[in-house]
Amino acid sequence: MTLLTSDTTPRPPDVWEPGHRFLLRAAGLPLETVRGLRCPGTGDWADEVLELEERLTAEGAALSELLHGLLGAADAAGDDARRLLLNLRRAVFNNRLPADPRAAERLVTGLAGPAGARLADWLALRTRYADLLGRGPELLAGEMRDARRALREALAGDRFRLGLLLASPTLDGRLGGYLEDTSAEPGKRMRKIERSALTYLYRTACKTSPFSTLTAVATGTFEPGAPDSAPDSAAPALRVDEEWTSHVRLNVVVLGRLADLILADPVRRQDLPVVLAPGWGRDEDRIRYVRQWVTTGDDSAAVTFDAVRDRLFYLRGSGTLDRLLTFFSTHEGPRHRDLVDMLRTERGAGPDEAERYAAALLQLGMVQVPGLRTDVHSPDPLRSFQQALRGLGAPWADAVAASLDGPAACLAAYPAAPLTERRALLRTLRAQLLDVQRELGAEDAALPQTLVYEDVSAGEDLRGGPGPLAGATGRALRRVEGILPMYDITLPQRITLRGFFLARHGSGGRCDDLLGLVHDFHEDLFDQYISFTSKRSAFDADGEYVPEENWLGQSALRTLDSARRRFVAGMREQWAEHGTADEIRLPAALLTDVAGELAPITQDFSPQSHHIQVAGPGPDGRPLVVLNRSYGGLAFPFSRFTHVYDPDAATAPDVGPGLSERLRAELRTRAPEGAVLAELTGGPITTNLNLHGRLTSHQIVCPGETSTVPEDARIHLEDLYLQHDEATDRLVLRSRRLGCEVVPVYLGYLVPVALPEIPRTLLLLAPSTMTPTDVWGGVPEAPARDGVTRRPRVVHDGVVVSRRSWTADARVLPARTPGTDEAGWFLGWRRWRRAHGLPAQVFATVLREGRRALGAKPLYVDFDSPLSLTAFDALLERGPGDAVVLREMLPSEDAPHVLSEQGHHVAELAVETFTSRPRTEDGPTCRN
Repeated sequence: MTLLTSDTTPRPPDVWEPGHRFLLRAAGLPLETVRGLRCPGTGDWADEVLELEERLTAEGAALSELLHGLLGAADAAGDDARRLLLNLRRAVFNNRLPADPRAAERLVTGLAGPAGARLADWLALRTRYADLLGRGPELLAGEMRDARRALREALAGDRFRLGLLLASPTLDGRLGGYLEDTSAEPGKRMRKIERSALTYLYRTACKTSPFSTLTAVATGTFEPGAPDSAPDSAAPALRVDEEWTSHVRLNVVVLGRLADLILADPVRRQDLPVVLAPGWGRDEDRIRYVRQWVTTGDDSAAVTFDAVRDRLFYLRGSGTLDRLLTFFSTHEGPRHRDLVDMLRTERGAGPDEAERYAAALLQLGMVQVPGLRTDVHSPDPLRSFQQALRGLGAPWADAVAASLDGPAACLAAYPAAPLTERRALLRTLRAQLLDVQRELGAEDAALPQTLVYEDVSAGEDLRGGPGPLAGATGRALRRVEGILPMYDITLPQRITLRGFFLARHGSGGRCDDLLGLVHDFHEDLFDQYISFTSKRSAFDADGEYVPEENWLGQSALRTLDSARRRFVAGMREQWAEHGTADEIRLPAALLTDVAGELAPITQDFSPQSHHIQVAGPGPDGRPLVVLNRSYGGLAFPFSRFTHVYDPDAATAPDVGPGLSERLRAELRTRAPEGAVLAELTGGPITTNLNLHGRLTSHQIVCPGETSTVPEDARIHLEDLYLQHDEATDRLVLRSRRLGCEVVPVYLGYLVPVALPEIPRTLLLLAPSTMTPTDVWGGVPEAPARDGVTRRPRVVHDGVVVSRRSWTADARVLPARTPGTDEAGWFLGWRRWRRAHGLPAQVFATVLREGRRALGAKPLYVDFDSPLSLTAFDALLERGPGDAVVLREMLPSEDAPHVLSEQGHHVAELAVETFTSRPRTEDGPTCRN
């Protein structure tokens, strides 16, 4: 890791290179699916009604003025002419037909002939408008029957149902009743099911979040010589496989529960191998080790994991403890019963007392049972768990392993099974696992809601052209990357760690006790710092930037504050000049200036991952690349899906190298000169999201952790030391045994903030970043119009950094009112959309008191579909402080999309770039 703090430190030029691999995320259903849910005739009707409304309103205002000029003549005419004329003028101005149109026409014609002709034209137009309004309900009812027919057909499809079975088993169980209900207007209960199912259907056809068959993945490479693409053009029209393959694994939380039951059984645990807490050491008259606490997750949640915390812990030395240490140093592979026997002998205690003492050591974490833990690199955690049990050589362990053959068979049969059989397999799987828990002594057997994790492949080794990052678009993305450190939420923490180190060890100092450093860092500073900064708002009530907390007075944090202020000032200037336009173009000079200011405090090895989509051509004719999300790290787009593309050694031992092996070879070439890449696993594996193949040559083994990589590939924490390199002004993590720098790499999908303390701190020395980008921070909004504010699209030379958006107070959105039929309600939404210039399709995020509602995800909203608007309306509470952010769908439906036999699929590419800075004149950090 590099962290420079002086603007005068020499800075060699950067080397930037886009990666040649990509991961494609393809929506499970084609876009054509949602088109059948629309009511095009009713949409045309609504547009015609609104156009007539606008004509009537404009002509009515002019006609009202004309009628006002006839008041004098009406006074002279007598016989209530003035009163009748005033009533007529009010009706015309408010776009209402008078009670007696013919009488109104005669009145005005008698007062002024030409005015009467003009009123007659308006009355004819208003009558046509009334007739048109009257045709709406019947037209909508007919199209809604067609839309619901198309909806039921889409919901009945296997690909959707297979994904729904895992995403929402409850809804899957209720959906059959809705599909069988063919009534023209479903009842209240059926409409609720309809709205829920529609939300999942839109997710399957319009979004790209990998989950079962709702979104598939495919690997590919960019090939400069491919025929379908040229630099600065869109990615070629990729075609995914017609047959998608399923890959399932048991939720590792289930295995953790079984391991806990085995460990809690005084009889069974006698056969378990035990070890001293890895990484323990002596500290004068105390034994120092890392103790871990596990907090059980919520089994009722769709996604759950057990949270792990770790802390440095001390036990005062004693004769018994010393003999315990001697016992483990002189016995190879002791079992729990051996530990109990030793305690009985050494202490002269009875069996119960010795067992209690051994149990206390387990509870304190000084003694551990690692054999039943899930390994981060396990391709099949259930199979690994069974092998570990059978390796114990105990009859009860063999019996438990055998009882898991049934669940293993369910998992093996699941990928090829049709929907009905999959339901049966899941029921059988749950029942068998509950039986295993009961056999192990569980009084209240319970399992997480999600038992199976499924990833689906839509292809392997797809071939693209040069890719969307070639040419000018790549150069533009490189400039955008230069400002991303400004948004990295870990950068202030890195700077704080560096300041703490220098305060303790001085410039050029060295710390040989990393465990103690981590402990002191958290105890003395970091925990309070995190608690304090978590309440920080980046901008105050007046919209002015709030500086980072700088408790150690570091110039790097002042540099970060300055760069942020510079960017905000530049955005404010662009907003002032171009805020009324549909698009703001970020000047290259602004990005370059901000990046230049940030450069001294950023890392010299910065691998980046981006989720991008290719949209239609921009004003210059080149396709737009939409930047959805960016983060720092190595191989992150691929790590979670390596099991999909790695061969099963048990069934296909002679197959060539899988994705993990190919990535590991590539990462070796990406390592900084004179350094090795070493994985940080993040502690015990309690979620499938952290499982992946082995992608680095080495692994850092933290205290309390175990590893299955070869011993020569393990780097134990006690082998590492941290040193400040005065020549480059950076903190360098080094291995004594290897005699070189070690670059930590985190490959899990669990957010770092959820990791235990030690790996979370070591990640501050890694090229890992989290950069939630908000270019509008600190830029004032324009005055709201009818409760709605808007932001234009923000683009830099073909790279879309922010989509167009509209923020609306939920109370100003069209609502159902008594006496308004469905056609009138739909017309209200079309009127509102027309007034504020929204596109036909958007994604909506619901806010509660200014924050995203808990669990709320962007919802696809189709203004051409009353069904879609009904589902959206159900989410709105319209209370004080409630709002909705609506963002344009970009790419739009007519943009280039991935092809399959079924149609056009929304797709997202996960790509990598590599930025490095030479550390010596002849030693580039990133080698090609």
